[in-house]
Order: sequence, then C-alpha cells, then structure tokens
Amino acid sequence: MPAQVGKRYMAMSGAELIVTKGGDGTLQDGDTPLNLKEDGAPAAGGSGGEVALGKRYASADGSIEVLCIKPGACDLRYNGDKMELMQPKVLPSAD
Repeated sequence: MPAQVGKRYMAMSGAELIVTKGGDGTLQDGDTPLNLKEDGAPAAGGSGGEVALGKRYASADGSIEVLCIKPGACDLRYNGDKMELMQPKVLPSAD
C-alpha cells in the first residue's frame, strides 16, 4: 500500500506517524507493514527501535518523510530500508 500524504499510520506499540511527503513504497515496523489508523494497530511487528514525539524521519533516498505524533517502539522502515531521523534546518539569524 503506497504511503499517502496526510494519512496516519499506526505501529503495533501504538506509535503513530503522519506522512508529510508520500511515496509508492510501504511503511513498515520491522517486516510488518504499518496499518492506517482507522484499521487499528497491526497484530505483530518489530520493536527494535523507538520513534520520538515531534521528530521527522526520512527514507535514505528522501522520497518519503513522516512526522511522529505519538511516540513508541517501532523499527521504522520504508520498503525494508531503515528510516533516518532528520536534522532540523538551520535558519539564518534575524540580526
């Protein structure tokens, strides 16, 4: 199922993510695809990592980005590849 912009996805632990930049691939918790929030949490999934509230994560190729809106255990992956925590953008000072 393609990751759709604006949709909420849920991991087995209850962690929730919202897609801010969509793609054609699948969001996963380990090897288990994440479910849309209205479908409920998946029955099983990997919990090898954590997602933190308010943090953004991106795929290695930058084709998809998600925002964590509820923290929890989640081995966040996109098409099997681990997603990385995005660094905040540095804005110029207003001096």
